Amino acid sequence: MRFSWMMAAGTALAMAVGSVLAADKVTLEHNGLDMVGHFQEGAGAAPEDGVVMLLHGTLAHGRMEIMGAMQDQLAARGYNTLSVNLSYGIDAREGMFECDVAVRHGVEGHLDELEAWQGWLRDEGYGPLTLMGHSRGGNQMARYLTERDPDAIRALVLVAPSTYDEGAARAAYEDQSGTPLQVLLDRAHELQRMGQDDTLLEGVRFLHCGELDVTPAAFLGYYEPTSRHNTPSVIDGVRVPTLVVIGSEDDVVPDLPERMEAVPDSGAITVKTVDGADHFFRDFFADDVVDFSAGFLDRN
Repeated sequence: MRFSWMMAAGTALAMAVGSVLAADKVTLEHNGLDMVGHFQEGAGAAPEDGVVMLLHGTLAHGRMEIMGAMQDQLAARGYNTLSVNLSYGIDAREGMFECDVAVRHGVEGHLDELEAWQGWLRDEGYGPLTLMGHSRGGNQMARYLTERDPDAIRALVLVAPSTYDEGAARAAYEDQSGTPLQVLLDRAHELQRMGQDDTLLEGVRFLHCGELDVTPAAFLGYYEPTSRHNTPSVIDGVRVPTLVVIGSEDDVVPDLPERMEAVPDSGAITVKTVDGADHFFRDFFADDVVDFSAGFLDRN
């Protein structure tokens, strides 16, 4: 792997003592692609103090409003942070995914990318690692922890992590696309059975995209019915200190409070609610998320 640091345009190199450095763009080569992240040093923090690695939600990016706000405020509170962009198979991907190229990377590919970023942080002398994700990024961070069992994980912070109900997911897919989900699942499985893993499902509904070409593995990674899409199920029994932050007015994952109440109390999970916040914790609600997160990390 190779990496490079690039100071964002217009950012001053010298900052006043005690102020927080702006996030630097970082690229890391992985499987022939340059992945993009933004690294921000915490005020007064050293590499051995560890780093918070942040992951965005569905088809988004690591410096969208909520991600940038959380990263900047965590840095101001003394936490080193790395906010990464999933590549979705696109070289040097930045900004929102525009639904204009085929998707060849599914969830397993995303976890591989998180593993590569953790390896880079370790090589740079940063550790231990806190995993922090928003929305579907929260689910994927939880899955990275539980499925890959990475070393040196300090804590897990999940902000409005995604939930899943198979019946609702099937109904939503057919309503949005006009095609039963099972038809596409069967087609994807058949292509895999025939060894045609690179053959694209053409013009299918995929996440926020109305028509997109998608590999069978990528489609199945997001749509194969499994409890792994339901974050409360994923963290059931987790031993790493875990914080789940809920927005009281969240209409994207409105069942999250109920589902978290059903998770047995293992002593490792803390749940906090931001009153008045929707799914994206806009404006000052991001402050509350960081207040909860920093307090939680200070105790763990």
